[in-house]
Amino acid sequence: METDDRDFLNTPPVKTVRFGGSVAETLAKQKQGDSIDYELLKHQLADPEIKDAQIINWLQEFRSCVTQLTKDHEQLIYTILRLPWVGRSQAVVEEYMAFLSNLVSAQTVYLCACLKMVISHFTPKRVTICEGGIDISDSDDEDENLPRNFDQCHQALQLIISFVPSTSRFLMPILQENFPFIQKSSRTLECYVHNLLRVTIYIPSIRRDVLEVIIGKMLKLDVSASRSDIEEAEENAVQQQAEGLTEEGLFDMDEDVLEDPPSRTAVMAHPVAERLDSLMAVLLAYVKDICNVNGSFVVESTKELYRDLLSVFDKVILPTHASCHVQYTLFYLCSFRLALAEAFLDHLWKILQSPSQPAVLRQAAAGYMGSFLARAKFIPVLTVKACLDLLLPWIHQYIDSQDSIGKQACCDIGLHGPFYTACQAVFYTLIFRHRAMLEGNMKKGLEYLQSLNLERVVMCQLNPLKVCLPSVTSMFAAVTRKYQVAFCYTIIERNNRNVLPVVRSSAGGDSLTTNTNPLDSFFPFDPYLLRRSGQLIEPLYQVWEELADTELPPTQTGNQGSREDEDDFLCGETPKTEGVVGMTPGSYDSNFCCPSSVGSPPITFQ
Repeated sequence: METDDRDFLNTPPVKTVRFGGSVAETLAKQKQGDSIDYELLKHQLADPEIKDAQIINWLQEFRSCVTQLTKDHEQLIYTILRLPWVGRSQAVVEEYMAFLSNLVSAQTVYLCACLKMVISHFTPKRVTICEGGIDISDSDDEDENLPRNFDQCHQALQLIISFVPSTSRFLMPILQENFPFIQKSSRTLECYVHNLLRVTIYIPSIRRDVLEVIIGKMLKLDVSASRSDIEEAEENAVQQQAEGLTEEGLFDMDEDVLEDPPSRTAVMAHPVAERLDSLMAVLLAYVKDICNVNGSFVVESTKELYRDLLSVFDKVILPTHASCHVQYTLFYLCSFRLALAEAFLDHLWKILQSPSQPAVLRQAAAGYMGSFLARAKFIPVLTVKACLDLLLPWIHQYIDSQDSIGKQACCDIGLHGPFYTACQAVFYTLIFRHRAMLEGNMKKGLEYLQSLNLERVVMCQLNPLKVCLPSVTSMFAAVTRKYQVAFCYTIIERNNRNVLPVVRSSAGGDSLTTNTNPLDSFFPFDPYLLRRSGQLIEPLYQVWEELADTELPPTQTGNQGSREDEDDFLCGETPKTEGVVGMTPGSYDSNFCCPSSVGSPPITFQ
C-alpha cells in the first residue's frame, strides 16, 4: 500500500514511535497513582520535533476520552494547547480544531485557556536571532504563511464561539491582556490590531470595547510623539539624505542621479510616528471597509460604526489633551456623508453648552468644533453658518448674563473657560471660512457677518481678544478690519500695553495667577503628519491659505514671502508649534486599501 495515496483521515492512524500505553490507559493509571506513563506522555507532547502523524494520533485519542480531561489534568491540557498546530498540514489543523470543539463543549473550564492560545497567534511568532554573539528575540516578520496562519486562528475562534455562545463575555479581557506593548515593532502591532478588528466582524457585540482598547493604545503612542518631535525627525532625515546624495555626487558623474532631488520615503523617520502610522492605516482601512461593501455605501453599518466610535470619542479621545492624529478616525468617517458630520457637530455643541459637563470637556468640545469647521473640506458653508448661528447667540447670552450681574467681570479663564474657547472657535472658523461665505454674493455675505454682531463680542468686558491665542486674534483682526465687521486693533494694542498675568483660579482666597495661557492651544485637526494613512486624509483637508496683502495686519504684510510654504498660520505663535512648517500630506493618491503586509485579507475585513 502506497502511503502517498492513503486517505489520511479515513484510514487507521499511521504507526509512529511512541512510549507508554494509550491515552485512556495512561489516564487510568494516573488516577490509580501511577504517573510514570502520564509524565512520559506530557514529555512526548512537548517534543519540538513532533511530527504531523504523531499529533493527529494523539489528538484522536484525546478526543475519544475528552470527558475524562477534568480540571485535575490541567497541566496536560496546557501541554496540548502548546502543540504547534498553526501552519501545519490541513489534516493537523482540522484534527486540532475538532479537538478544541470537543474540549470546550465537554470541559468549559478550559474555555479561557483555549481562547488565550488562539489569541497568542494573532502576532508573528517570535524567533531568536544571534547578533554579535548575543541572542535577540524578535518577531518573524518574514513569514510568508502569516495570512494562512491568521485565517486558521479566526476559524478556530469562530468554531469555539459556535459551541460556546457565551464566549464573547470572556474574550474581551483576554484580547486586552494580550495586546502587545506599544514599543513593539510596527509589524507586531499592525498584525494584532488587524486581527482584533477582524474579530469584530463575526462578534459585533464586542466592537465598541475592541475599538476602545485599540484607540486607547494608539493615543498613548500619539501623545508620546509630539508634533514638533515628528517634524524635527523628518527634517533631520531629509537633511541627512540630501547630505548623503551630495557626498555620493562628488564621485558619481551620472547626470540622472545628480538631477533627482532627495525623495521622501513612506516610512516615518520618528519610530513612534511610524508605529502610529501603521495602526492608523489599518484603522482607517477598517472604517472604509465597514462603510463600503463591494463599492456600495451601507447606511446601517455606517450608523452603527459611528455610534461606536462616538462613544469611544467621548470616553477616551475627548479627555486626551495634545493628541495629533487618532481623532482623525472620526474626521474620516464623517467625510462619507454630510449627515454624519452634522451629527458630530451637534454632539460637540451639546457638550459645549451643557453646564453639567466638566469645564475641561466643554472647552475641548469647543476646540474640536472650531477645528472641524475650519479644516473639513466636506462641510459646506450652510453648515458652517448653522453652527455659527448656534455659537454666537450662546456667546451673546453669556455676555448678557455677565452684564446683568452688575459687577466688573475679569479675564478669569478658570471661571469663563467655555466662553473663551467658544469665542476662539468662532474666530478660528471665520479665519478659514470667511472667503467661502463671501463668494458668490458679497453683499449677502457681509450682511451675514454683520448680523453676528462680532463687535460686541470683542468689546465686551470679558475681553476674549486678551485670552485667545495671539495668532488667532491677529488674523481675526485682519479679516474683520478688511470687511469692517469689527475693529480689534485698538483693543489688541491696549491689551499689549497692559500685559498682566491671567487669573487661572477664582476659588475663594488668594487668586493663583500665571502667564501660561490654557488656550495655547489645542486645535485637534491641525495638519496631519503621518504619510501612509495621510493619503486618505489629504483630499478631505483644508490647508491654510495665506491672506492677501490687503487682509494682513500692518506688521505682517512685508514678512509673508518667506512663509509661502507654511501650512498653518499658528506657526511660530505658540510654544508647542514654534518654528514648525506645516506638513499636511500632499500629492498622494487617494486610493487606499488595507495593508496586505498584515497577513490578513489584503483588501477587506469581511
